[in-house]
Amino acid sequence: MKILLLAGDGIGPEIMAEAEKVLAALNLTVTLDRALVGGAAYEATGHPLPPETLAKAEAADAILFGAVGDPRFDSVERHLRPEQAILGLRSELGLFANLRPAKLFAGLEDSSALRPEVAAAIDLLIVRELNGDVYFGEKGTRTTASGEREGYDVMSYSESEVRRIAHVAFRAAQGRQKRLCSVDKANVLETSQLWRDVVIEVAADYPDVALTHMYVDNAAMQLVRNPGQFDVVVTGNLFGDILSDQASMCVGSIGLLASASLSEGKQGLYEPIHGSAPDIAGKGIANPLAMILSLAMLLRHSGGDEASAARIETAVGQVLADGCRGADLGGNMGTAALGDAVVSVLNG
Repeated sequence: MKILLLAGDGIGPEIMAEAEKVLAALNLTVTLDRALVGGAAYEATGHPLPPETLAKAEAADAILFGAVGDPRFDSVERHLRPEQAILGLRSELGLFANLRPAKLFAGLEDSSALRPEVAAAIDLLIVRELNGDVYFGEKGTRTTASGEREGYDVMSYSESEVRRIAHVAFRAAQGRQKRLCSVDKANVLETSQLWRDVVIEVAADYPDVALTHMYVDNAAMQLVRNPGQFDVVVTGNLFGDILSDQASMCVGSIGLLASASLSEGKQGLYEPIHGSAPDIAGKGIANPLAMILSLAMLLRHSGGDEASAARIETAVGQVLADGCRGADLGGNMGTAALGDAVVSVLNG
């Protein structure tokens, strides 16, 4: 398997180094390549997603992605900002399905913002559509008739886009507890009404999956009130972005949540959801566990290696159960120490 490593900006290189240590401990036959992306690429080439990086991404079987974002480039044109690199990769590679699992690891009940007995029930998967919605719709600024500046971002979904992500979510639910909750805002948004109508149509192909619907504002409330009610959640790009970040605090730390962005084939991009965290970059205190868990998702979904993925996840669970904690969880273990702890468990 050919894996492209895109460390990116901020804490990206630090946490990527720990994922590489874990990968080496597994003794798998893989080919690794590297390229610049985000602010690092803009600084070197003038573009956050240079042609050579995109070419390597297209040739890879899977991409392990660190993070992009650097406040030094906040004033450059929007299409050249570091964050545009990840949007470009999603679009160019057809990465339309984002899988974001959220499960509370044993021993972290007191780290959640929720009551321990509520947090202990969290075991859900958010399936987020990645290629549509306001992030990719028409956008810009204009001047109104009264002379005011007005910004606009168009939210839209085509029937085929909704149908495609709905099939992914229903199949995911079949492999779990066979419960799917579709989240929208159909009471006020035409885009959401189409979303709901199409999801209901797709449900006919999956009679073994129980489908429910929930407005996004209620879903946000229920995620902190009773998260154990959710198995698989499917939603659009904007709502999925918000809800998956909210789920991170329910499980104790955003430093524990991995994600997979998948195409219609086996190619995928795998990354932690926490971003580049420039305020702690270079201090050696970033939590690498979400990066390591993203590697597990890569091996499972693009590599078809369930055994290695399960080994990594079990090792991370053991490290946390043993009381290993980074600063985000109130501990004092650094980035490298946490990575070494996972490797130690893997080595037995």
